[in-house]
Amino acid sequence: MGSGVTGSGRSAVEWLASAAPDPRACRRQWQRDPFGVVLLPAGRLWDVLVVPAALGRPAAELLSRRTRRPGPVLCDERAGRVGFLVPPGTAGRWVGTGVRGVGAGGWVVVPHPLRGRSPVRWLVPPDGSGVLTDPVGLEGALHRVVGG
Repeated sequence: MGSGVTGSGRSAVEWLASAAPDPRACRRQWQRDPFGVVLLPAGRLWDVLVVPAALGRPAAELLSRRTRRPGPVLCDERAGRVGFLVPPGTAGRWVGTGVRGVGAGGWVVVPHPLRGRSPVRWLVPPDGSGVLTDPVGLEGALHRVVGG
């Protein structure tokens, strides 16, 4: 994932920026300040399921070992939360204690996919392909983490 470009040639920056109301402005903001973050709307390309880091980190590790291409996973160090990018509409259907869904109408703080030094960073960066975390696999990983 070092180059951020997939076989299709679409970069992670382009993929993430395509979620923005103004993709050009999003890319310009990252160009000016590649260590910064942007606010991107949820619900169009992805929703985000947010869990406490104590559950999310091991679940992300488990998914990375079990899945050839895991979906993107964010980590907010200050808030102690991990966010899994999942298919649109998932947040509205998800039922689970301690899981917060961010879907249509919500906004997410997103760091540059290849470089960034903010408290919000990628545990699993996007590769530009649009692959998202499988909600069923995520549910299984969270149950496994909780169950020990």
